[in-house]
Amino acid sequence: MDTNERIAAFLDQTRFAVAGASTDRSKYGNKCLRCYLQHDRDVVALNPKAAEVEGVAAFPSLAQAPDGIEAVTIVTPPGITERVVEDMARLGIRHVWMQPGAESEAAVARAVGLGMNVIAGGPCLLVALGFNDAASPEGRPSQ
Repeated sequence: MDTNERIAAFLDQTRFAVAGASTDRSKYGNKCLRCYLQHDRDVVALNPKAAEVEGVAAFPSLAQAPDGIEAVTIVTPPGITERVVEDMARLGIRHVWMQPGAESEAAVARAVGLGMNVIAGGPCLLVALGFNDAASPEGRPSQ
């Protein structure tokens, strides 16, 4: 598959998680979460230090998140990305999008070796799906 086909397959899933979802609205982990919300996607926040992010329940890890996650967007330092890929493998999650700066050669190689649909070293979710930073999570302009 080429990159566009991998992106289409990723976005065709129904439940997403954002590893590295931040409570800081200026951080990309927060923007990725809001992007999913703006597009009415079912999304879970992964943040070991927060109970919720942008009104979405947050969980410390994939292992502690609700069942049914099919795709993970990763916005973490590369070392943590490698751990998230291992968690995905244990849970049978097959779609991963490593946002620019989150990827490492080891994480990409491991995910590819596991047969995952891997998006890395390329486009950002915010560009591919479309993100309005001035909008609320529900897509309405902020007040």
